[in-house]
Amino acid sequence: MPLLANKFDDDNVICTKVDWLLNWARLSSIWPMTFGLACCAIEMMAVGAGKFDIDRFGAGAFRATPRQSDLMIVAGTVSFKMAERIRRLYEQMPEPKYVIAMGACAVGGGPYYLFGYNVVKGVDRAVPVDVYVAGCPPRPEALLEGLFKLQDKIRRDRILRRAPRAVDSLPSVASAEPAAHA
Repeated sequence: MPLLANKFDDDNVICTKVDWLLNWARLSSIWPMTFGLACCAIEMMAVGAGKFDIDRFGAGAFRATPRQSDLMIVAGTVSFKMAERIRRLYEQMPEPKYVIAMGACAVGGGPYYLFGYNVVKGVDRAVPVDVYVAGCPPRPEALLEGLFKLQDKIRRDRILRRAPRAVDSLPSVASAEPAAHA
């Protein structure tokens, strides 16, 4: 590469989009919260082990507190009593925060859907879910695929939003209401 030799020794300048740069940093450093409820948590732990090694994809630093994590992996059966705690932990996470529902129980109630009076019929009733990973229990490869889907979602996210329209240009609320009948 003699053409480029010694061309970048002085002041380097990199031109890129801010959205691309920040999203790349976010998707390369996802910190999941150490949080498992039932049998799916064993599969989640296997993803962190040497065979599957979630560290290769920038998401291996499992955190023990919600204030240091940006990904909640809900793995297992969610009861109504636990749903309140899940919501509280979700609210303590800093923005941007993401949720993966892992397993049939977290996605839709699982085998307890019909007769489990204490089971939430999907964790999306307690917190907003970004990615659903199906299975009972899902294989570690499925959770890795869910992580890839989340990274694709982060990659497409827009950090810098367009400025909202001026209030003067918005339609009047009175004109949008239907006419009252006498």
